[in-house]
Amino acid sequence: MEYRRKKFSQDGSRDNVSRRAKLNFSKLQWALLGPISFTLLAASYFLSYPSTIGSTIAELLDNSPVVILPQGRIHGTILNHGYPNPIEGFLGVPYALPPTGDRRFRHLTALPDSSETIRAREYGNICPGKAFRFVGTPPPMSEDCLTANIYRPQGAKKGAKLPVALHLHGGAFNRGHGYMQDTGSMLAWSEEPIGALGFLPSNVTASEGLLNLALHDNDFFFQWVKNNIASFGGDPDNITIFGLSAGAHAIGHHLMDMDRKPIFKAAILESGASSARAVHHYSYDLHEKQFREYVDECGCSAVKDSKIFTCLRRQPSDRVIAASFKVFDKYNPTVRWAFQPVIDGDFIRRSPTESWKLGKWHKMPIITGFTTNEATSYVPSTVDTPKEFEDFWRTLVPTLSEEEYKKINYLYPDPSTNAKSPYIETRNIDVGSQYKRLEAAYANYAYICPVRATAHHASLGQEEPIYVYHWALNKTVQGGANHGDNQLYEAYARGAREFSSTQEKMSGTLHAYWTSFITQGGDPNKLQGRFQDRAKWTPFKVGKPKIIMALGEGNDERAGGSGLGVIAQMKDDSWRAKECDFWWAKAEKLHQ
Repeated sequence: MEYRRKKFSQDGSRDNVSRRAKLNFSKLQWALLGPISFTLLAASYFLSYPSTIGSTIAELLDNSPVVILPQGRIHGTILNHGYPNPIEGFLGVPYALPPTGDRRFRHLTALPDSSETIRAREYGNICPGKAFRFVGTPPPMSEDCLTANIYRPQGAKKGAKLPVALHLHGGAFNRGHGYMQDTGSMLAWSEEPIGALGFLPSNVTASEGLLNLALHDNDFFFQWVKNNIASFGGDPDNITIFGLSAGAHAIGHHLMDMDRKPIFKAAILESGASSARAVHHYSYDLHEKQFREYVDECGCSAVKDSKIFTCLRRQPSDRVIAASFKVFDKYNPTVRWAFQPVIDGDFIRRSPTESWKLGKWHKMPIITGFTTNEATSYVPSTVDTPKEFEDFWRTLVPTLSEEEYKKINYLYPDPSTNAKSPYIETRNIDVGSQYKRLEAAYANYAYICPVRATAHHASLGQEEPIYVYHWALNKTVQGGANHGDNQLYEAYARGAREFSSTQEKMSGTLHAYWTSFITQGGDPNKLQGRFQDRAKWTPFKVGKPKIIMALGEGNDERAGGSGLGVIAQMKDDSWRAKECDFWWAKAEKLHQ
């Protein structure tokens, strides 16, 4: 029997399947002239290139690649548009039964063994989530979204033992999808349930054993990759995981999940950490409030608590998705995002800060880092008065004392009263006078200081090396070196490398570090390739000089300036140090 990406309808009958991951190497070889292959779990965060979506699906050739899995005979395709060399793609390969109907809000179910033929030649649906920076027509959205997209070099066979990289996308655990980073380079993508369908913390959810479902879904897919990637030519014992923002937060939680042995041997956490923002207990008041609002929007508020999930499973897909969007949008302006990972006593046993202190994490080579302006896309750009600045913090972290709120004001001097404040707005842009100040403070709280905490704890608690970067290349006047900007460069994407010769070298250098780390056992320097003159990246060691790799510092040509800056250089770990000392000291309060 042959089927073309059949779907599973609401009652579970087979009819389509979608959720993605991808194996992609061709442009990596082009950039580094070295053998490599990837399979990637989930979407990266930014930078969609819609012209590559669809146009990269070449006409199926007579000699289409075939892989035999327990679930069936997978017929892939040849992709040759936009790549320096043709690659083989296996698109829309199912790896679990779709979480629809009665399988909604449950742990994933494995596919049955089958001898069916699966025509894996086109991408499937994206999982329901808030559209985020998608250019062009977005692909179909559906709860039926559990597939993998797997790419390999043309001619690769079972047993080739090519390096494997799993990628988790970002998006605040509520938005984003794999299509946002289809650059036809080293990155690839998959979909995963997000929003309320992935995280719906509450006491009721805990009683049903359904907390942190999306993290369990991650683990289910990881095991599918571990069990099947050798059939595609990948090495199941040489897997690196990497991701940005929420993807990095999730990786941090997987690193601290001591009850499950990770399938990956190295990790890259970009602009994210297990301790980022705040990780509360599932019974936290705000989580309970958001849960009840979601249940009400779904029309299930009148039923007994024991019947709530039965009611939610019976609702039309459109309703449960719209409810997730509505609740998220309500809290988005204050960055008190709904539907987040929580301390559940299982996957996340304790606060991440406590896990660091107890040494409870899987030790392995790590790359982590941050951008200069992590928060320009998140804080309100209209904030204009000192009171608005203070109100933002009182709303976001209500557990702080009056003295601690005063300390925030001291650490980030008010530009309206302090002529020496570094946050005086001098740019000719339409933002409030407190925007620059708030952006810096929130960036430290949510991203920069949690990343630096990962570096400090891992450096002191493991022998395996940790490498830390600071992405400083200014891309726009308002955004600066914004959250996620580095992903365009690490992918060696055309949008970066064709802008100028300096940008091309910047992109190639970052791309080389990542590729070497993934293929050389966690060493960003060993594989030289075309960019062999790049600066040596030394491991981070607390108290040592020059332990952070500054990337693109002083370059503002994309933002209309003339500065070319320095491609890569090692610097001391002093930037934002005193601010991070404050946030680290308050870490346990932030998780209350």
